[in-house]
Amino acid sequence: MTSDPRAFLAVDQGAATTSAALIGRLAHRWRVIGSLATPAPGDVDAIGTELVRRVHAADPDLADGLGLTIAGAPAGIAELASDLPRLVARSAPARTLLAMAVSDRALEPLATAARKTGWRTRGASLDGRDPLQLTAAILDRDVDVILVGAGDPPGADERRQLDELGAVVAGAVARRPELTVILAGAMADQLARIEPGGAERGGEILLGPPATAGDPPGDPLQRLLDDVRGGPDDPRRAAGRITAALADVLDRRIELIEIGFDGGLRATASPGVEGGEGTSQVSIVADAALVPPDPDDVTVDRVLAWATISLDRHRLRDRLRELRLWPWSGIAGDGARLRLAAARAALGVLIDATPDQSALPAPDLVVIAGGAFAAAPGPAVALALADVVRRPAAVAIAQDHARLLGALGVIPDPIERRQALADLVDDVLAPLGSVVIPAGIRAGASAGRLTIHAGTGASDSDLVPGGLELVDLPPGEVATAEFAFRDSVRLGARGRRFAVDVAGGLGGLLVDLRDVPLRLPDRPERRRELLDAWQESLWVTRDR
Repeated sequence: MTSDPRAFLAVDQGAATTSAALIGRLAHRWRVIGSLATPAPGDVDAIGTELVRRVHAADPDLADGLGLTIAGAPAGIAELASDLPRLVARSAPARTLLAMAVSDRALEPLATAARKTGWRTRGASLDGRDPLQLTAAILDRDVDVILVGAGDPPGADERRQLDELGAVVAGAVARRPELTVILAGAMADQLARIEPGGAERGGEILLGPPATAGDPPGDPLQRLLDDVRGGPDDPRRAAGRITAALADVLDRRIELIEIGFDGGLRATASPGVEGGEGTSQVSIVADAALVPPDPDDVTVDRVLAWATISLDRHRLRDRLRELRLWPWSGIAGDGARLRLAAARAALGVLIDATPDQSALPAPDLVVIAGGAFAAAPGPAVALALADVVRRPAAVAIAQDHARLLGALGVIPDPIERRQALADLVDDVLAPLGSVVIPAGIRAGASAGRLTIHAGTGASDSDLVPGGLELVDLPPGEVATAEFAFRDSVRLGARGRRFAVDVAGGLGGLLVDLRDVPLRLPDRPERRRELLDAWQESLWVTRDR
């Protein structure tokens, strides 16, 4: 960038989508002027040119105020766009890691650390396997990195076989010198065996901490694995920084959830203390992709459980493969509903893989991101989150509609990052509304009464067990929801009466009185009917 730019492009180059936003400085603060997304790989120069052209067409005075003045027409616009400073985030491609240990017990924390840092993870141990099988696993050309670990000091079940495991790895790696090898914990003692002096290697050999070290356990090893997987401008690597900055700017507990083409992200953060940097916890799960590279029976079953369109297993598998090959095809009608069913299934995988983050206090704000939710209306996205993330709490929901958080997270300086986000937060986050989920609702004709106190007055409604209550609460409006339950329920705390401040949005206020966790009928036809009934009023249009 120049020393004092008045406009720049923020670009997120993902696996399925290339998006760019034109950011301009107006009245001494940064604002989002416009944004555009195209299927990847997108031409950033062409996207920038189109954004500048639209600004000139809509408001020439605004363009001049941003320094986007041109002497002549189309060629001048393209040249002007190409000269704009750029802030670029590039997603790292998904890669495969093989985790290895002496025993299955020692293997589990290694594999968990790899799964939570975005690796497509395989596992192998000496338990019940001969060295030839382990060698074949390492020689598989789909494997990019191997992680070999042991405790430090090694456990009683590891000491006798560390040399054997080291010999297997050394023999296989000699035939694949391009492999990156990470030796964690006591396996570092095998370095001389795996990399003899003078050996020519294309890949690195790195030493790492044990999988159980740190607070929380595994955190130092996860940081190393994240460094190896993604480059410095990877938007998922930046998620922790931007989520912590968002928590500081808003002074609220934040949870960022993304379902993308090659994986899912869950980042949680709390505000810093006395102006310090906020704390965050980040998990990147490759298995939580919108559609895995080769959908198996488990994936088909997960999507079927959320599907509202009637498809047999074979046709659904074909549709999922088509979605994987052409992620932006068929985004209207049934295609959008199928995409949202796949997003719910992937979200379930992400939540199952991050139980430690589920155990944290409920956030004040959940931010949804990723192309998986781009084709669905905001209210349907909020319901999808409530369907899968079942926690007794009241939370606000917003969406990173312009895919800007990843690019802003690449800003290296924490002060500059917070300042930019403080200016842009209202433009970046589109409010979807609030969701209130009480737990412990008993069956009956009525669970109690709900009174909404908003700027336009008060309204009362009955709370029906097992149902959804949708209250019209527009973006920008704040209300107080007073609950008077017939029986004691859990809503943060246990009680019968609660007063909750709620924020409006595109989906208004959703009061969810269904089971926690959600229980769906076993019969596919009945399950589809029920899911469709819940979603019916939340889609802008309905295919007949």
